[in-house]
Amino acid sequence: MSNEIVNRIANSSLITIDLADYAPKQSIAVLDIKEFLFEGIFLKEKEFRTALKEFDFSIYKNKTVALNCSADAIVPMWAFMLLTSYLNNSATEIYFGTKEEVFQKIFSDNIDAIDATEFENKKVIVKGCGQVPLTEAPYIAITKKLQTIVSSLMFGEACSAVPVFKKK
Repeated sequence: MSNEIVNRIANSSLITIDLADYAPKQSIAVLDIKEFLFEGIFLKEKEFRTALKEFDFSIYKNKTVALNCSADAIVPMWAFMLLTSYLNNSATEIYFGTKEEVFQKIFSDNIDAIDATEFENKKVIVKGCGQVPLTEAPYIAITKKLQTIVSSLMFGEACSAVPVFKKK
């Protein structure tokens, strides 16, 4: 009888996905349109256009920008279009939403961009804990992405996986 210890997990055909690998790496800058509103509550077109012309948009150079309005104000759609036209000259990406909403959107886009063919008919474990705190959204996105392709989908670690889906 052999006394050799065999690591069956290392020798298994399981593929582990760490969702943190798909988290946005870029920092997200926030631009609140409230800063351009008259008294922070409503838009005066002439003053708004002047403020945009005088604003230094270079601070958003090569950045991802979360464009939003934190004030309870009615802002016409063209105002966001105009602001975006200024940001287009410096920002790399522009989204509408809070910093967290934009983070989740980019995260979801990164998961959607995964080439799922490498997981076809494979046993996949989605890592359950790591260095990056995750919301439910990436777990939902990866499940939607892989369920029709993998032979089985699990959550956790190879030593203690929770079955999520198994192809019949």
